[in-house]
Amino acid sequence: MHYQLITVEGNIGAGKTTLAHYFARDFSGKLILERFEDNPFLPKFFEDFKQNAFATELYFMAERYHQLSREMTEPELFQTRVVMDYLFTKSLLFAKANLDEEEFTLFHKLFHIINPRLPEPELILYVHSDIDRLMRNIRERGRDFEQGVDPAYLEKIQANYFAWFRQNPHLRILVIDNNDADYVRDPDAYRWYTDIASRPWTTGLHFLKVGESPDAP
Repeated sequence: MHYQLITVEGNIGAGKTTLAHYFARDFSGKLILERFEDNPFLPKFFEDFKQNAFATELYFMAERYHQLSREMTEPELFQTRVVMDYLFTKSLLFAKANLDEEEFTLFHKLFHIINPRLPEPELILYVHSDIDRLMRNIRERGRDFEQGVDPAYLEKIQANYFAWFRQNPHLRILVIDNNDADYVRDPDAYRWYTDIASRPWTTGLHFLKVGESPDAP
């Protein structure tokens, strides 16, 4: 393993948290998970999108910043591997999908005040599934407040991630097509993930499919 700070990302229902758990266990890393259930505005957001979007996104950003500030000190990053299940930039990408123009302008200013204080991940793995599979995963895990999510909303979130990836070629980003794989039930699929994460990738955007032999990094 070449990387000290690894982020596993993905759309709602992609399975990123499970993969982050496995990586932290098998790569002897400290696990940092988003505590989405602590956000008191989240159920209200799914009930009344327009009324609660700004409060929901602001709370998420503040909590993510406080968590990362507490748990990722600079000396620790040189001594301990860290595996996370979210990018701090996630705050901006979801806000862009959820806020109107004036609200997003304010949110954008606040984000860029605090974002430079946080370290960037050395490797980002984006677990990609198509919208139908995401909807199926959301139904199966059964969180009540997610059941009314609109497929068009998932498409918007996905588009924001890919736009941001293209705008940041200085990062190592692996976009992994997970549509036909199940790394929870299939040991071979999970071994493929661990092999991919252990390679010395160049910076830039790399597109991969679970089970296929990738080109040299």
